[in-house]
Amino acid sequence: MKHRRMNKRAAVTAAAAATGLLVAAILLPSANAGTEGTPEIREFGLQQAAGTGQRLTSDLGEKAAGWFYDSRSRRLVVNVVDERSESTVRAAGAVPRKVGHTMADLRAATDTLSRRATVPGTAWSIDPKSNSVRVVADSTVDGAGWNRLTGVADGLSGRVTVERHAGRFSPFVSDGGDPIFGGGSRCSLGFNVSVGGARAFLTAGHCGPVGSRWSEDGQGTRPLGTMTVSQFPGSDFALVPYDNPNAPAPSTVDLGGGQTRQITGAVEASVGLPVQRSGSTTGVSAGVVTGLNATVNYGNGEIVTGLVQTNVCAEPGDSGGPLFSGNAAVGLTSGGSGDCTRGGVTFFQPVTDALAATGARIGG
Repeated sequence: MKHRRMNKRAAVTAAAAATGLLVAAILLPSANAGTEGTPEIREFGLQQAAGTGQRLTSDLGEKAAGWFYDSRSRRLVVNVVDERSESTVRAAGAVPRKVGHTMADLRAATDTLSRRATVPGTAWSIDPKSNSVRVVADSTVDGAGWNRLTGVADGLSGRVTVERHAGRFSPFVSDGGDPIFGGGSRCSLGFNVSVGGARAFLTAGHCGPVGSRWSEDGQGTRPLGTMTVSQFPGSDFALVPYDNPNAPAPSTVDLGGGQTRQITGAVEASVGLPVQRSGSTTGVSAGVVTGLNATVNYGNGEIVTGLVQTNVCAEPGDSGGPLFSGNAAVGLTSGGSGDCTRGGVTFFQPVTDALAATGARIGG
């Protein structure tokens, strides 16, 4: 066989090509491993998202910046402030989202508002979606109160936004109707619960004091029980054990038209969570959670903290009624502004706090 002599330049070129192929052979598997090793963003159910969001908040510690649930894509979105946090979030299958403020920054802003801008007719909550504290002022806030509020907000380095809202913030309590009556008020039953095996129900604390008697009718001919726990202001929940230990107390909420929804547990609220509210005045209304850790100043020294803020409508008499998402209990109706004709802002006592404080669990 005839051999062709290779010149020096060709030899060098061939050697370089061979080296390149060798380097590529070494690097290619490594590059593929990196791609395959990148954690995939996954879908979450509601309770899975809540559990993972709370765990990541604990894992991130002082770098935690809040999270919310995107119900359309079923994705858990977690705010991050650095690359290390981003890696932790991706490893959990959640979507990392870069923001400028940690939850500690936002909580510090709410502390400043509480100290320096306590004005009747105002409310504020932490909104992870906007990475800010959203302050809402009702129609009664004007003059010195408005100047005080906006002055404090302006000094909080872009962490706070202020907006006006029509109507007046007040607890949603009424004096007539059904389904539960007591303490001179008409309210709505929240969730049936059990406490140490005894049946009871949760409602709003502002509905009545400890010792008030509750019944199914305004005349008191169909008694239900006596309120043994009532927290308001500060919090807004109450517990009423049933007089009849064998009273039917199904773990359901009324959807109207003879329809009910089974409630199987409780879940922490998250911004963006789709929710429904049932009340004795307006029936069922729907919306989403818009803020967490809300503080609302109803006036007359009635300030409630740690509430869930929503765009769900409600009216007087709906107080104490259940807020739920799917089969999970979320909150108890406290108050707000507006009505179910023009809409409004409504606040809810987290049901998980009420359960923990009373030792109760969902279910009759």
